[in-house]
Amino acid sequence: MINKELLDILACPQCKGPVKLQGENGLVCGKCCLLYEIKDDIPIMLIDKAKKIDCNN
Repeated sequence: MINKELLDILACPQCKGPVKLQGENGLVCGKCCLLYEIKDDIPIMLIDKAKKIDCNN
């Protein structure tokens, strides 16, 4: 699990906006609608590895 201090400083590499933890799946940028996966407790913060998600809640 990602610790709170790390989560507080992480930002979306595309828009530089905040990311939110989405369960244990990864980190989500609501502005870009991208999911950055977490593997072995390490967030993969690469735009080309991010998954596009549906943000129309």
